[in-house]
Order: sequence, then structure tokens, then C-alpha cells
Amino acid sequence: MTAPSLVWFRHDLRLDDNPALRAASERGGPIIPVFLWSPEEEGRWGPASASRWWLHQTLAALERELGRHQSQLVIRRGEAKELLRRLVRETGAEAVYWNRRYEPAVIARDTEVKNALKKDGLTVDSFNANLLIEPWNVRTKQDAPFQVYTAFWNAVSARCGEVEPEPAPSLKSPDQWPSSDSLDALKLEPHVDWAGGMRETWTPGSAGAEKRFEVFLESALDDYDEERNRPDHDGTSALSPHLHFGEISPRRLWQAISDRMKDGRRAPRPAWEVYRKELVWREFAHHLLFHFNHTPDKPLREQFEKFEWEYDRKGLKAWQMGQTGYPIVDAGMRQLWHTGWMHNRVRMIVASFLTKDLRIHWLRGAEWFWDTLVDADLANNTLGWQWTAGCGADAAPYFRVFNPTMQGEKFDPEGHYVRRWVPELRRLPTKWIHSLWTAPDDVLRKSGITLGEDYPEPIVDHGEARTLALEAFAKIKK
Repeated sequence: MTAPSLVWFRHDLRLDDNPALRAASERGGPIIPVFLWSPEEEGRWGPASASRWWLHQTLAALERELGRHQSQLVIRRGEAKELLRRLVRETGAEAVYWNRRYEPAVIARDTEVKNALKKDGLTVDSFNANLLIEPWNVRTKQDAPFQVYTAFWNAVSARCGEVEPEPAPSLKSPDQWPSSDSLDALKLEPHVDWAGGMRETWTPGSAGAEKRFEVFLESALDDYDEERNRPDHDGTSALSPHLHFGEISPRRLWQAISDRMKDGRRAPRPAWEVYRKELVWREFAHHLLFHFNHTPDKPLREQFEKFEWEYDRKGLKAWQMGQTGYPIVDAGMRQLWHTGWMHNRVRMIVASFLTKDLRIHWLRGAEWFWDTLVDADLANNTLGWQWTAGCGADAAPYFRVFNPTMQGEKFDPEGHYVRRWVPELRRLPTKWIHSLWTAPDDVLRKSGITLGEDYPEPIVDHGEARTLALEAFAKIKK
């Protein structure tokens, strides 16, 4: 009789289109799903507050799903290598499978684990479950990693073609299960009720991911190219946390769009290709992280090591708490705090404000996002902040400074987004919702607003800040 296999679940918390699970099923014998809690092995970018909340919910969902397949999840805490060795001894397993992750600290840990288990005489293999293409499988014509997205898109989209996501395999249970820690013992959820807004907003787990994607396909995909920029509308897929934790496969998303493109009953829409480009932007982030593994802490462009960032503790706190005096910025930061997520257009606006208007180091923003985002993903977080700060993968970004007032007027023209997340401004007429400091005194009075008391005055003058930022960035350019 074939000995058991251990399947080590990580950022692949689903049963369908899961190559490691499929390999264990094809090998035959019992399958023992395992989750190991070893956050210290991920270094300073280990899972933070909002991610831990999501992880608790999605592991609970995975436990329920495994139960419906007459299986269960074995949870252990400690050093991954020793935990796996112990489980091998306890179960008699002869094979260990997992799906790959791409964070530098995790790659180093996984390499050590794989070598040790192979030395022990076990069958050990890892697979690609969460990318359309491995970072090392696509390179420029000069045999170098890509640093320009358009060229990367051209290369990757030409190679993706048709993909066939696999259904969940059959799972054979062992005669006796090894002991398991309880999910509650991991203490992932916050001690205070900070996560109330997240519970109202999200349904972690593969079923929640599937439902959200179905709603997006039917109600938002066709207009995604325009609606994705409107934070006052529900025009995005909001699948980023589901993708990060592997609750849904990017292959599933890619193929669903491909199927729609082939469906002669529907007229092609430009938005479909735009959405696929966003999937490949995620691939680009992982490509950069893999090939330039210093970028979570240091700029891709070395000259930015010498940039003189401002040390502004008061400004950083105002930005974090949504008290900058710029409504679109404050709305985004409050949405983040309440829901653990922020609209992507607003992410660019608030990041530009921190790095250009306040000239605070992009790492301070990356750290805050890391702690408060349910979709905190090292590849995407790093690319986004370095792109906005001008020190990452971009041809000429240093002079890109978002005007928060104009951005608000363009993408939240009626002020609905601001009024939702900055309720003290809800009575303000639309004409002044994004620039209330220009409103006549009687308008402010009728709206119940005293600047500096009910809502802060702008902490910087954007025009002056932009000029200073351009001067500072131009020095680096030279």
C-alpha cells in the first residue's frame, strides 16, 4: 500500500487547480494536508495584523472544505523543517509536496527544507500554483530580467495562451490522523475589535473568492477599463486578497476571460484585455521581486539610496489616520483602516502624497500598508510603492506627482467616495468637496464645518510641495 503524502499548504488555500494536491493524489495513498505557522521564518515581512485576520478566516474555510471531502487540516506551530520531519515520523509519509512562494526569505527557507527532506530519503517536489508563468521562464532578448512592463506584457501574454485549470482531486484519508493544534491556538485574530469593518466587507475562503469573481464577471468586467478608476463605484474585482492567499487561481481568471473572448454570443470589449493586463501586472511584480530580491527594503534604482527623504513624524501620523486635509487622501486612508483594503486608484494618490507632497520615505508607506492591508503581498506592495516613489521599474517616473484635488475631482466627481469615508464632509456641496479650503465661510458654516476643528486644514500646500519634490528628484535624476 502506498505510504501517505504530506501536502504543505501556504498561499494556495484551495483544493481546485492545486498542483501539489494533484501530485499527491496521483501518487496514490493517503493525503495529509498540513499548515505550519512559522512567521519568524519570513523575516521582517512576515504576515502582519490585517493579513493574520484574513489568514484565520481562510484557514477556517479551508478546514470546512476539507471536511466536506472527508479530510482535515493538520496545524502545527514551530520551525517548518523540524515540524515536517516530525510529521513524517508520526505518519510514515514518504513524500512531501508544496506550491512555491517567491518572497526572498521564504525561498531561502524552502530551499533548506527541500534539501533536508531529500537528504532524509523522501520524495519532495514543489509546483507553481499562483502565477501564470514562473519568474525565471521569461526574459528579455538580451537574456536579462524585464524592468519595463509593456515589454513584459508582450512576452507573457504571447506565452499564456489557453490554460485548463484542474478540478479538485479525490482525497484519501489516513487510517489515523496525527494530532493538530487548534486554529485559535495560533492567535491570529486581533485582541481588540479592530476587524469589525473587515468582517462586514469580506468573505475569506475559496467560496468567497468564487462568488466575488462571478459577481465581477456579470456586473463589472465589461466596463472595467473605465470603472476601475472610480473609487465611488464598485468597478473592480476586489480579488487581490483572494489571489494573495491562493483561494482562487490566476489561471482560472485568465481562462475565464479567454473563454469570454471566444464566445461568439458576446461582442468583444476592450475591458477584457485591460483586466488581463492587470493580471500580468501582478506577474510583473513577482518577476521583479524574484530577480531583484533587495527591493522590499532598497530601491531598484541605486541612485535613490542617496535621496534625502524628510523625517516628518507628525505628517506620517496625519497620513496614516486620514487627517491630511485633502479629502480624497483621507478617504482612502480611512477606507484602508476600516476594511483592510483601498481602491487601487486611491492607493496611487495616497502613495504619491506621502512620497512627493510630504517626501516621506516610501518604506514608511510600504510598512503601513503591510500592516493594514488584507491583501498585503510583498511583490505587489514593493512594486506599487517604488513605482509611485519613482525609484522602481519605470522609464521616467520622478516627475509624476498626483494632484490630490484634481484626482478627486476627476475620479470622484460627485464626492460620493469622500462623503462615505469622511462623513464630517457629507453636507458639503459637491463644488467644494475636494477643495473645501476654497469654499466661502458661509458655505462651510452651513455644512457644519470649521476648518482646523471639524476637519483639518491641508497639512501642506500641494503646489509648493510639488515644486520642492521636483527639485529634490531632479537632483537624483542628474
